[in-house]
Amino acid sequence: MEVSVYNTAGKETGKQKLSNEVFGIEPNDHAIYLDVKQFLANQRQGTHKSKERGEISGSTRKLRKQKGSGAARVGSIKSPIFRGGGRVFGPRPRNYSFKLNKKLKDVARISALSYKAKEEGIILLEDFTMKAVKTKEFVTILNNLNINNEKSLLVLSEADKNIYLSSRNVPKTKVMTTADLNTYELVNTKKLVITTGAFKALEEQFKG
Repeated sequence: MEVSVYNTAGKETGKQKLSNEVFGIEPNDHAIYLDVKQFLANQRQGTHKSKERGEISGSTRKLRKQKGSGAARVGSIKSPIFRGGGRVFGPRPRNYSFKLNKKLKDVARISALSYKAKEEGIILLEDFTMKAVKTKEFVTILNNLNINNEKSLLVLSEADKNIYLSSRNVPKTKVMTTADLNTYELVNTKKLVITTGAFKALEEQFKG
């Protein structure tokens, strides 16, 4: 499969063949599911907590005598049946993260890249830099590529502070490096814009 290579003006400057090892495998849906599940689980703080009966501040005095009142026996105002009492089986702090093998995570990312290639959602962009932080200039590049109104992910070979800051306030757009690229971001975007330098880095990373 071949895709067109564009410059920042939106002009086609050539063609690039996509490697079948990286962009043409039979996608593994379960690997994608597990990798996305791990990513979302790792975002959870797990700090939720509610007080149980033994953690509530209050009197331990018996509310009424055991017998003779005609009502059920009651031992403490901290009982869960009363307003302000402890919660039964409430949430406790926990760690939601879990381990996945590196090979499975690689299969998941390659599968996501292959899906993007099949959907014709990959755009190759010549390497570029920005001399200053200019959001308007960045938006112009998106307009030239006809993706300004679509959810897009720009993948760079190396971090570029000016490009990152220029894109930060642009809705539906995210900038990442190949080192930070993950399956969730690949699945969660409509158009994947890869610079030529990042494209080479991805092929070198996954071909081995």
